[in-house]
Amino acid sequence: MAPRVLISDALSPAAVQIFKDRGVEVDFQPNLGKDKDKLAEIIGDYDGLAIRSATKATAKLLEKASRLKVIGRAGIGVDNVDIPAATGKGIIVMNTPFGNSITTAEHAIAMMFAVAREIPAADASTQAGKWEKNRFMGVEITAKTLGIIGCGNIGAIVAERAIGLKMRVIAYDPFLSVERARDIGVEKVELDELLKRADFITLHTPLTPQTRNIMNAENLAKTKKGVRIVNCARGELVDENAMRDALVSGQVAGGAFDVFSEEPATSNPLFGLPNVVCTPHLGASTTEAQENVALQVAEQMSDYLMRGAISNAVNFPSITAEEAPKLKPFIALAEKLGSFAGQLTETGVNKLTITYEGDVATLKTRALTAAAIAGFLRPMLSEVNVVSAPVVAKERGMVIDEVTRAAEGDYESLITLTVETDRQTRSVSGSVFQDGKPRILDIKGIKVDAEFAPSMIYVTNEDKPGFIGRFAGLLGEAGVNIATFALGRDAPGGSAIALVQVDGDVPADTLSQIQALPGVKQAKSLKF
Repeated sequence: MAPRVLISDALSPAAVQIFKDRGVEVDFQPNLGKDKDKLAEIIGDYDGLAIRSATKATAKLLEKASRLKVIGRAGIGVDNVDIPAATGKGIIVMNTPFGNSITTAEHAIAMMFAVAREIPAADASTQAGKWEKNRFMGVEITAKTLGIIGCGNIGAIVAERAIGLKMRVIAYDPFLSVERARDIGVEKVELDELLKRADFITLHTPLTPQTRNIMNAENLAKTKKGVRIVNCARGELVDENAMRDALVSGQVAGGAFDVFSEEPATSNPLFGLPNVVCTPHLGASTTEAQENVALQVAEQMSDYLMRGAISNAVNFPSITAEEAPKLKPFIALAEKLGSFAGQLTETGVNKLTITYEGDVATLKTRALTAAAIAGFLRPMLSEVNVVSAPVVAKERGMVIDEVTRAAEGDYESLITLTVETDRQTRSVSGSVFQDGKPRILDIKGIKVDAEFAPSMIYVTNEDKPGFIGRFAGLLGEAGVNIATFALGRDAPGGSAIALVQVDGDVPADTLSQIQALPGVKQAKSLKF
């Protein structure tokens, strides 16, 4: 019986044909994504679901998807898919992360020109018969400084185009190395310096807790007066009310926005201002881009359904079905070790070294390394997946070194992740025991033994009497329950580490109080 795929959003006829040519039965209902009740009625009949952005693959919908094996998103953003719910049901979620990069970058450049020369307003005025030649006094692009916030794949393409326009380009991106910046012709700077120097600012970062409202009132006040700002990334990167105030006051001379905090945007604080250009999320809307991502998702889904091959999955690495049972627990370990290190890394990364010792060194370490990199990058780049992670790391100039060797210690298998930044080198090691659960065994040379848990607190402190009592007391006062408590130290009275599993979230003020305890060097809330 041939696998069945439902296409519930608009995909090109060529994509439909790819499915058919590969032996996949296709049900093409391009408007079904808007009818969630009907979609829920029939989703149980399909092995694959091909979507764009209109279809919402919610946990509720996936409960009815008894046969579903794969969801393919024609595009990069998977905000409309409940990834944890899909993963829990064993559904592979694929996207096409690089199919529309050029199109999005070109739209950002077009928006920059539009706001620099007031093209939309001038067009409306001229077509109204006013001929207001003296009203529209724009500015040149040439010799201006462009600040790029987020210099990954799309940001680098924007930089290349801007350099061709004879602009000076500076970039803020914590994961962009100085060497990579030099290679693509941009100057790496901190955010405050970018805000101070840039004549134009364009946003190309994913939405994370760190980047949400990165263009807020405080940062807008730091910008060069008369700056022009372009956002073709995510609407939530901008505090729209603060941006409106800055546009009205003249602190920001003009803005061009393709994305908004709520979409479809039928009303918005930025609408109606004479110095604002708006488009309805057209960043990926070219014939070429739509065709590219549609063809890619059809090929990827067909390969998985017919041959078991996995590519560009956001919730699973590219491995064969035969390799999966042995790799699965070590993939989880590698990703969690990466996440541990990523959540503690706040500066530019020069090099990641992943060392495999013992039996694990004989497995498909490339998939394990991809999982480790994805785990490391995800705290800052939420859309990264185990397939795109090595490419994203390379774009940012991060050196990835993979080492395999025979077992040298007490463990049959050991994975060690070492992070080298401009400031320090930090290592974390772990293994998988017979119960199949990943464990963390060594942090910065200090032995610990702890399972990973959804919510944890990591503390480094001086090994002095009384710390544990004061620490536990603060958690008790905050109503935070301790589930497990792992301790380690390098020597009596030396440096100590506490890795504590807690139930629920840790309030920010409680974490601050822990940080303020005598002898505490670092306190961090971790999520896995």
